Amino acid sequence: MPRRARARRTIAVALHDIEPATFERCALIRDWLDDHGVDRVTLLVIPARDLHPLNERSPGMTSWLTERRRAGDSIAQHGFQHERTRRAGFSPLSFLRAPARRTGEFVGLGTEETQRAVNAGWRVLKLAGVEPDGFVAPAYAYTPALRRVLPGRFRWWAGLLGVHRRTVETDGDCGRLLAPAWGMGTAGRLQRTLSPALIRAGGLLSGETLRLDLHPADLQHPRHMIALERVLGRAGRRRDAITYDELLAAQS
Repeated sequence: MPRRARARRTIAVALHDIEPATFERCALIRDWLDDHGVDRVTLLVIPARDLHPLNERSPGMTSWLTERRRAGDSIAQHGFQHERTRRAGFSPLSFLRAPARRTGEFVGLGTEETQRAVNAGWRVLKLAGVEPDGFVAPAYAYTPALRRVLPGRFRWWAGLLGVHRRTVETDGDCGRLLAPAWGMGTAGRLQRTLSPALIRAGGLLSGETLRLDLHPADLQHPRHMIALERVLGRAGRRRDAITYDELLAAQS
């Protein structure tokens, strides 16, 4: 009996938080990935951090995104403004205003508000000539309203534990391809301390597909970058780089 062909081993890298303010760092990281043999990356673009049209705010970044897509990268919408602030609840000391705090962009929004934010972000990217292939919620903070909205607009959306695809027949979620994402994210002090060990563990424990998350802020943490470099050094010899689009196409 012939042996079963060995499954193709892949690496799917996502570069988060791309916007005019982080563009130079993101371009540097993208070149660094190329140097490590990662020729396919999913680029997560924030449409309107400051509520200005992307193509007017940073035409250089828009041109770069277009070039990267031609070279094989995929583009995903990364929220609308990426984050928002909210005031804490009522305090007995009413003469003191509670400080604003950051929260997930879609947390607390109803379906209509969520729909408007998602559609507005999509239009900004579409007008800039970089219509997104999929969607990734900032900090992977999905809400029931956001999950209801996404199938009407995107082919796929990615969470912390996997990537979801939409079906043409039902225009809904066809289930999740399990592939945990490894990265530092918007890390606190403890996670920054543990991130090198977690990245190395992810490189060793991942199955057919290794998902890595990179952020422009990663450049400020040398130990984290060294761990990523070691993982990419091994992966470059053993895995083929793919985008999230290609990841789902391979599982169809």
